[in-house]
Amino acid sequence: MDGQPVAGAPLAGGYLLAAISTSIVGIVREHYGRGPMKAKTYLLDDIIVVVMRGSGFTALEQTIMDSGEPDRVIAMREDFQRVMAERYKKTIEELTGRRVLAFLSQAHVEPDITMEIFFVDGPLAGFGAVEIIEPASGDYTRSDS
Repeated sequence: MDGQPVAGAPLAGGYLLAAISTSIVGIVREHYGRGPMKAKTYLLDDIIVVVMRGSGFTALEQTIMDSGEPDRVIAMREDFQRVMAERYKKTIEELTGRRVLAFLSQAHVEPDITMEIFFVDGPLAGFGAVEIIEPASGDYTRSDS
């Protein structure tokens, strides 16, 4: 098998990562009017992080930036992410088959980076992590997932 998805089977590996990046960028482009120059999705255990770089600024945002108030641009972008949260979560749930438990978003102006972080209800196959747990005794144990 060459790693290509089988019709009807859930996406996995690089195909899942690419589908997440493409879908989130598509939502941003459709509703914000422009999208990032680069997007990359990271998946580890039950955490999905979509990093978008180089969205550029709208004329309105650039005017606000030029007036010396970049924090207002960040606040506006964060407001946009909150408005889009349900659509983002639904997309992640459809692509992964997992329920999104929490969604966090962070925007940064210089450099122009936006991060969308999703915590899902269980690990996704093929994307593991090592968890360190501190029991009451203070001795750490390791749990591979």
